[in-house]
Amino acid sequence: MLPALSGTWCRAAVPMLLLALAGGGRAAPPDEAPPALRAALERARIEPGALSAWVAPAEGGEPRLALRPAEAVAPASVMKLVTTVAALERLGPVFQWHTPMLAAGPDRILRGSGDPRLTGERLTLLLRQAMDAGGATIDGDLILDRGAYALPAHDPAAFDGQPLRPYNVGPDALMIANRSVVLTLRPEPARGVARVAVDLPLAGVQWPETVPLAGGDCQDWRAQLAPDFSDPSRPRLAGRFPAACGERGWPIAFPDPAPAGFAARAVEAQWRALGGRIGGRVREGRTPAGATVLSDWSSPALPEVLRDMNKHSNNMIAQQVLLALAPGQPAQPATFEAARAEVQSLVRAHGCREDELAIDNGSGLSRQERITPRCLGRLLQWAWSRPWMPELLSSLPVAGIETTARRAVAASGRAHLKTGSLDGVAALAGYVHGEDGRRHALVAILNHPKAGGAESRAVLDEVVRWALDDLARPPAVGADDQNGLLRARFSAALPTRDCQFGPGTCAPAHR
Repeated sequence: MLPALSGTWCRAAVPMLLLALAGGGRAAPPDEAPPALRAALERARIEPGALSAWVAPAEGGEPRLALRPAEAVAPASVMKLVTTVAALERLGPVFQWHTPMLAAGPDRILRGSGDPRLTGERLTLLLRQAMDAGGATIDGDLILDRGAYALPAHDPAAFDGQPLRPYNVGPDALMIANRSVVLTLRPEPARGVARVAVDLPLAGVQWPETVPLAGGDCQDWRAQLAPDFSDPSRPRLAGRFPAACGERGWPIAFPDPAPAGFAARAVEAQWRALGGRIGGRVREGRTPAGATVLSDWSSPALPEVLRDMNKHSNNMIAQQVLLALAPGQPAQPATFEAARAEVQSLVRAHGCREDELAIDNGSGLSRQERITPRCLGRLLQWAWSRPWMPELLSSLPVAGIETTARRAVAASGRAHLKTGSLDGVAALAGYVHGEDGRRHALVAILNHPKAGGAESRAVLDEVVRWALDDLARPPAVGADDQNGLLRARFSAALPTRDCQFGPGTCAPAHR
């Protein structure tokens, strides 16, 4: 039991407790790294100047934490947040890409508009829809119109020398299955081979049916296969597959040098597999004047595409979404220059200076892209007020649980965070949720040679933990309503007592 409290103590203590309960104030200035964050940087052996961070109330207001907020840094895949916000604002949450099949004399034309989710399964449905509308026999050519984009040739090896990696696939107005296949290798020890299966048939491509098994461990098994794609029509696996690997899937960006090579092979194979006939050939071309629309395939709505993009950090989708922002679509072929100008215009209108953002392809897979934490943070604050905010939030991985944010364990289940990772870059950005319904917008970016390891991730986790702790403090209140709110908090915080009987009587209330 608490001792009896004098009336004098009650009168003196209330103001002090009211001040203490106004604990919305931060423990340190916003531009000073908290002690736990400094300790995490020391453990990672990363100097404090490598970390940029910005944490502020999601609904608006000044930052609670701001470390080098005006320094433009490499963001890696958190740049996808800029692309996401711009797309939801400019295109709207019901936007869809359309891929029509048209007829012109004996020819059919499949005209792309940049649909980033035209998977192998959806291609089958599109072609079946086209057959239902116009028949399964094409007397002339099947023409692939990729003219919705006006882009320079893309070198898939330019970024990191890994042209077979699907994340290096460049944009295409008729993007089919991420221009990639998945090889599945299933060991059959009794036969001494691994059987090879491919998920998407390609016309004119003959894959090896088996590859010999090898002993030893499963390290660097792709290199042990000794792949040879010098002849796209006859890929070779000249090495062996370690039996210890078990069944493995290998996503491969198909290296056909022809501009429409992959799309032409995939469309022809699927058309014929559905029982269709092509009298001429499958080739690239443009839609002639007067062509008649037979069918029109619609992509998933933009929010579903953005979920695929952000939860799985898909670079190809991000580039296709950025190009959809180029003005004049679909009549005017999209360029990156036009799309970048559109994004810069939007960002400048909502809290960022022109020099705070340098956008390249909108995916973060770039050494040229830069953004300041303040710019991205203010963009997240503005996005929180928009009617499409729920679509933005649902596109982000749940921290500690889902896809790329699984390792953000400090806020497991209590944050929606986009991650970013490149050599020398580790980043997190999104929203952190307090128990009382308040949220913080958060940006944390490390640019350092050691970024990417477990200790550097712990630094970013510490920023998230700090944001959660800050949200756990009572919120600050304005001068007008401070007195009433603080008195209410004082009443709720202390054991219930009643001082109505005068000095020296502050006895427990009878309730």
